[in-house]
Amino acid sequence: MIKMLEFEEYKVKLNNVKPTLEVLRGALKLDAAQKEIEELEAASEREGFWNDVERSQKVQKRLKVLKTKKENFEKLCSAWDDMYTMCEMAIEENDDSMLEELQSEYASFTEKAEAMRLSTLLTGEYDANNAILTFHAGAGGTEAQDWASMLYRMYNMWADRHGYKVKVMDYLDGDEAGIKSATIMIEGENAYGFLKSEHGIHRLVRVSPFDAAGRRHTSFAAVEVMPEISDDNEIELRDEDIKMDVYRSSGAGGQKVNKTSSAVRLTHIPTGIVVASQVERSHFQNLENCKNMLRARLAEIKEREHLEKISDIKGVQMKIEWGSQIRSYVFMPYQLVKDHRTEYENGNIQNVMDGDLDGFINAFLSMRAES
Repeated sequence: MIKMLEFEEYKVKLNNVKPTLEVLRGALKLDAAQKEIEELEAASEREGFWNDVERSQKVQKRLKVLKTKKENFEKLCSAWDDMYTMCEMAIEENDDSMLEELQSEYASFTEKAEAMRLSTLLTGEYDANNAILTFHAGAGGTEAQDWASMLYRMYNMWADRHGYKVKVMDYLDGDEAGIKSATIMIEGENAYGFLKSEHGIHRLVRVSPFDAAGRRHTSFAAVEVMPEISDDNEIELRDEDIKMDVYRSSGAGGQKVNKTSSAVRLTHIPTGIVVASQVERSHFQNLENCKNMLRARLAEIKEREHLEKISDIKGVQMKIEWGSQIRSYVFMPYQLVKDHRTEYENGNIQNVMDGDLDGFINAFLSMRAES
């Protein structure tokens, strides 16, 4: 009897949440999306469409994004229908065997609905783009370099949780452990929109595994998050503004780096921004990586500082030190991860280090939407 009451309670919950689906439909602009899908499909059927490879690829990519958004919402509505039917059948047949399945389905439904709602807040110029993340160890040698590698692992695991692909663009090993710096591209819809909140200094407090005396250490590492710029015309890189150096890959590296003199470092003279790549086999591939990273860095600064044009960028140096951190990860004397901008906290530090970052990301997006 008690379990039958739970089915009644879920019916009430589902009825209460039904209006939010219509609100979500409007926020996702699905009517406009359907109209654009029809227009793009009509365009792709016109004679000569496939002759322009670059344009046809852009159209197909846009179609995929719009159709995925539409299909995901339709799946959400279908899940609502299935759960409501489940409740009615259980009550009618006095069968409580489906309760556990219903609980699981409802939890999944609310999680997906919230993720979809948050995606409607991603309205920035580059939010839908892939994300390029660069990790820099702060001062402190091995301890800081180990912390940078822990963050590198954390974001790789976040990407894996969300079905995103990860491509290594640069990787420089630490002296004894960890990494001095690394750059990855996380490929997937809205990757930059979700991850741009992670840009900043991350602080670690723990008993160092590298300290024989077992003392507590504080370490810092910087995470830079930039949008991939797929259209070269969006961010113009003039040859006279770039200084290029070619050098031999350094560090232990293992399979991550190539040992020939194919590594590339680019310096953007007007801003002083420096990017490097050494993971690809050829000089030309590393140069392309560098150009992608440089465009991404310039685009991120332009958006973050609300600048009209790239030439307004004066050069930005992120200080990797106390007082500038966006988030603290405390392993000892207690366990807590706290974001200093939103005050969001998570006491399950292992889950966070295994890529459970959605609470932090969602809190930041909600805060930005309210401000």
